[in-house]
Amino acid sequence: MKYTDNDRLEKISSKGHELLKYISDNNVTREDLLTTTSLQWLVTTPLYNIGEHVYYLSDEFKNKYKDVPWNLISGLRHRLVHDYEGTNWSIICDVIFDELPSFLNQIDSIK
Repeated sequence: MKYTDNDRLEKISSKGHELLKYISDNNVTREDLLTTTSLQWLVTTPLYNIGEHVYYLSDEFKNKYKDVPWNLISGLRHRLVHDYEGTNWSIICDVIFDELPSFLNQIDSIK
């Protein structure tokens, strides 16, 4: 199925908010994420999904919103997929707890 940029924004927003809701509802802490393999597996799927949709946004769209770190987001997906064993979980914690909420605010203000 071919998605439009707007379809992709909806999916990015949905997956990101679902991830943050899970983290909040289950009182997941940074320490939990650093030490619990099942949580690490759980958070990577939405991060893969978000990164994949970001990667396939049109260049025209990404150029229109240059203040959004598109390359970092899609790059994270590639790192998780191709170098999972080398994942720095401290960085993933920063992404989830510090960066994802503001990124989703940007996405939600665009869509």
